[in-house]
Amino acid sequence: MAIFILSFFVPIDFTPFHRFSTLSLLFFSASLFFTAAFSLGINYGQIASNLPHPEAVVPLVKSIGATHVKLYDADPRVLKAFANTGVEFIVGLGNEYLGRMRDPKQAASWVKTNVQTYLPATNITCIAVGNEVLTLNDSTLSSNLLPAMESIHSALVSLNLDKQVMVTTAHNLAVLEVSYPPSAGAFRRDLTQKLSCILDFHSKVGSPFLINAYPYFAYKANPKQVSLDFVLFESDSGMVDQASGLHYDNMFCAQIDAAYSAVEKLGYKNVCLQISETGWPSKGDPDEAGATPENARKYNGNLIKLISEKKGTPMRPNQDLNIYVFALFNENQKPGPTSERNFGLFKPDGTPVYNLGFNSTGLLSTNTTGSVSSSGGTTLSGSSPAVTGSSSNGYLSITADDAERLPIERALFLLSLIVSAILSFQL
Repeated sequence: MAIFILSFFVPIDFTPFHRFSTLSLLFFSASLFFTAAFSLGINYGQIASNLPHPEAVVPLVKSIGATHVKLYDADPRVLKAFANTGVEFIVGLGNEYLGRMRDPKQAASWVKTNVQTYLPATNITCIAVGNEVLTLNDSTLSSNLLPAMESIHSALVSLNLDKQVMVTTAHNLAVLEVSYPPSAGAFRRDLTQKLSCILDFHSKVGSPFLINAYPYFAYKANPKQVSLDFVLFESDSGMVDQASGLHYDNMFCAQIDAAYSAVEKLGYKNVCLQISETGWPSKGDPDEAGATPENARKYNGNLIKLISEKKGTPMRPNQDLNIYVFALFNENQKPGPTSERNFGLFKPDGTPVYNLGFNSTGLLSTNTTGSVSSSGGTTLSGSSPAVTGSSSNGYLSITADDAERLPIERALFLLSLIVSAILSFQL
């Protein structure tokens, strides 16, 4: 059935319908119901001046089969635009608000304004409190992180939302002191106590431990010694962890298993680990080795293939990978080297930066978003602190089980709508 549907769609000439971009997006969305073995989720960063209005982004997100979206803030325009779509959202609470969130009253106010207000129409399932806090060398932020997480969780409990919305935070892979070989993975000794307390929180409330893993940065730092094929999932030989006997044919899985090892060494084997950020830039400065469209295409394409195979990692072969890849759009106002502004799968007009098989022909509207704050989020008024994103990284969530749980009736219904639309255009 999947092969038949795909061959049915491919020969169709969309040229006569070029001005009806939404229709072409629907074609691709329908095919994904039959061909995808997993669902996609994607980070929606907004540190840019040229992004389309959120309402115009909805069909683009659906065109790639995305069912999860990650924000670095709680932008009301986005949350309203995606109401009644079924798309799951992770909203962010920026580092700059952690101190305030220690106050239970302020935490409750934030949750009511930025989460409860949009439920149940918008499917918010997680709050990411801060980002990469423990590796910022800011003792004040570090000391506020867990209390802020606890206050936000308590606010959810008081509103009877804790079973619906989880609380977590994301960590840079630099929390590891040892990452090679994977079986020797261990956290930095100066962070062990804080991470142990955070893992204890995750264990008690059932939320995932998030790690941001970027093989690209390992290659960029040492391109003469790090194999490009190994980081792009194209190595023929790979490496063997002599202690465990496990074979690794890519750096990504080795990084994940190093994090697993570190978590297990602290006694939290049952805490779920997810990769909250990964990706590859399509452009960089002259000294940013490997930042090309072709390498970005290979990395993200092979990553999606890996996840679709449902093999997990060598250390956890039976565990589906929940991975969030950066990002929906290139963001022209992100600080730092050129690569930071070129991790997107799409240009602001909705056209692909490189070919990953997404049959998108752009957006109906490219009206730019509202003002952008210095930290990257949209400026909001009339609410308690709505958070802004400060991460240079982002999310594309791929959960293999989700697509299989989609009712076949939904796919058939969508297909019937598309066929009807085609016929109506031909009449």
